[in-house]
Amino acid sequence: MTSRRKLLMVAAVVAVALSLASVADAKGFRRYLRLRQDVEALDERNRALAAQNDALRKEIAALRQDPATLEQSVREELGYVKPGEIVFHLESP
Repeated sequence: MTSRRKLLMVAAVVAVALSLASVADAKGFRRYLRLRQDVEALDERNRALAAQNDALRKEIAALRQDPATLEQSVREELGYVKPGEIVFHLESP
């Protein structure tokens, strides 16, 4: 074997050994994969929260601009009724 080929073999063995050590070590590649999954989960949560924020902004705008939406919300959430209305509470067992 030529010295260049020997050097290439040694470099390949060292690279494989380092790769195996990185995979086996808890602070190596496994940690990287776990952190990457955590980042993906946080990104998904951020997207969900951004969508929820957009929906809440739209609801706020509707409540500020549309009296019918405000009335519906007050009736549903606070149980308000207009004078003269009769409310029936139906409950199932």
